[in-house]
Amino acid sequence: MSRQRLAALPSGRRTKYAVLALWLVLVAVAGPLAVKLSEVQDNATLGALPAGVESSRALDRAGTAFPDSAKPVAIAVYVREGGITDADRAKVDGDRAAFARYADGGAVPPPVPSEDGRALLLSFPVAGDDAARSAAVTEVKDRLAVDPPAGLRTALTGSAAAESDVFDAFGGMDTALLLATAATVALLLLVTYRSPVLWLVPLITVGIANQFAGGIVYLMAAHGGLAVDFQSQTILTVLVFGVGVDYALLLIARYREELRRHADRHEAMTVALRRSFGAICASAATVAIGLLCLLAAELPSTRGLGPVGAVGIGAALLAMTTLLPAVLVLFGRWLFWPFVPRYTPTAVTADVTADHGIWRRIAALVGGRPRAVWIGTAAALVALTFGIGNLSIGLPNEESFTSEVGSVTGQRLIAAHYPSGATSPAEILAIAGTTDQVVAAARAVPGVARVDEPERSPDGAWVRVPAVLADTPDSDAALETVQRLRTAVHAVPGAEALVGGRTAVLVDEERTVGRDNRVVIPLVLAVVFVILVLLLRALVAPLLLMASVVLSYAAAMGAAGFVLDALGYTKLFVGIPLQAFLFLVALGVDYTIFLMTRAREETARLGHRPGVLRALTVTGGVITSAGVVLAATFGALGVLPLVPSMQTGVIVAVGILLDTLLVRSLLIPALSLDLGARTWWPGKLSRRAAPSTPAAPAEQVLAGS
Repeated sequence: MSRQRLAALPSGRRTKYAVLALWLVLVAVAGPLAVKLSEVQDNATLGALPAGVESSRALDRAGTAFPDSAKPVAIAVYVREGGITDADRAKVDGDRAAFARYADGGAVPPPVPSEDGRALLLSFPVAGDDAARSAAVTEVKDRLAVDPPAGLRTALTGSAAAESDVFDAFGGMDTALLLATAATVALLLLVTYRSPVLWLVPLITVGIANQFAGGIVYLMAAHGGLAVDFQSQTILTVLVFGVGVDYALLLIARYREELRRHADRHEAMTVALRRSFGAICASAATVAIGLLCLLAAELPSTRGLGPVGAVGIGAALLAMTTLLPAVLVLFGRWLFWPFVPRYTPTAVTADVTADHGIWRRIAALVGGRPRAVWIGTAAALVALTFGIGNLSIGLPNEESFTSEVGSVTGQRLIAAHYPSGATSPAEILAIAGTTDQVVAAARAVPGVARVDEPERSPDGAWVRVPAVLADTPDSDAALETVQRLRTAVHAVPGAEALVGGRTAVLVDEERTVGRDNRVVIPLVLAVVFVILVLLLRALVAPLLLMASVVLSYAAAMGAAGFVLDALGYTKLFVGIPLQAFLFLVALGVDYTIFLMTRAREETARLGHRPGVLRALTVTGGVITSAGVVLAATFGALGVLPLVPSMQTGVIVAVGILLDTLLVRSLLIPALSLDLGARTWWPGKLSRRAAPSTPAAPAEQVLAGS
């Protein structure tokens, strides 16, 4: 079906009703499913690693040989800086007896004292399923708070407490994020359109698209094996709202332009949709295919984000190119009140840049000294990259929340009175007959504070040896110790030794993320480059655009480095650089696609220089508005209490603003003008000697400026 016929479907006098009826059916089916999306979340993928890495194999072996090892552990901490008293010990003994009902096996081991005599630990695996553990942890916290002797500090930490803290922190956060995102978009649309009515149409439409996407993702998760976690559901909401409103702004701006040229609003929408459809589809394809490149990643949380995000982009594209045009045409011109675009017979030949005063001046600036503009802009972006030095990779677990929670408090108390790795020892799993050799090898490793008593599996085949590290589990020194430990125990003949535990997970996570970066980043760049070549039918322009997005990404990371340094969150979660790269490249190139597709259209009519300047002038306002909306939408991630979400929001928001305000507005058009018609090489436009139609007077002024 031709683009003309596709564009006529949602804008037709009769077919618009069929489109509206179809969407009513889709929403009626998808809406109830979207509400149940949180029911199919599997947040285990957030911290999971590929099955083949050593820490995952160790975890599987431990689960088979030691069935109780899969149980989350609760660690009650008791601290008195002046030294533990008899009253404190009585409190601990009473709690130990009370906690037995929650412990797997019905008994809690004796308390473990610190060497300085100021702390005691009670540690036990929590029995029951998810619901039972959640209730048990709550009751344990309540018991700790009951009548402690004056001056005794208590806290609950361990994996069970951390699990509970995450659940408490994110309770209702999906609704809070949705409300924050919708409110942000509504405010920006109201400011953009200065109409009491028009802003509601794209907002409601994108809300419907979000419900539709949520329903599809639910079906894929419930029946197709798609892994959905809190992160991917969060990104789904942000992407649908941000990208959907971008498409709405582009289409409505073109529709407003065509309403002045056509007396019939149906015809105006058909033309507007036909002329913007290519850019919108190219944008959606770039982001969706870029997201699907994440399927090449090995980190489960990163890989699962790809299909979920791609579904969101597809839903936004479908809604904004079918439902939105149908609704706009149905209600007519009055939606734009009080700035209603009236049909003007002379508008066909009138200068459309007359309504873009600010962007006419920016275009004149760029056209006046293009080489100075692009060199100056590039220099500013390079200068921003120095902020990358403020950032580091590796976010400790205790710094994952924007405010301190109970499990983090407990970790800090333990770290102050016990060896740094006491609560998260490395775990060596080996064949039982080699226990003595494995223990000896582990004790000889620098950085191992002590090796605790080995534990034999119930079937007697395996042994588990806890090795307490001298350094904090998240430190570089601890990671190096685990690598030395692995080398040592792997060398024990016949042991088949594996090293797992929290620090071992971090070692494997670092290697996995490094591999994903090396594979996915070039793949995303290749996909975006191919799409740009097909869209622009040129090679030079896509190469320029790819260079610009890479520079923009580096500048965004640097600028975010300054912001995050001021906020105190400079330690990045390991998966953030790759995810930020994807979002900034795929979403950032959107605005360049909008600009360059219009520039190609205008160049074919007016010639290269006036075409580029006219495209910059007429798209500047709408693309800037779209960029601000998308940046603010990602900024809404700041309502979440998790540091990685906040960091993602800051990096992507800053990057989109840089791409919108500097790269797309100054760098790209100035480079295109400096390079001339060769920008379109080897396409036909690179060989055109003169425009096919004369430029309007205002365009001639821009062309000669």
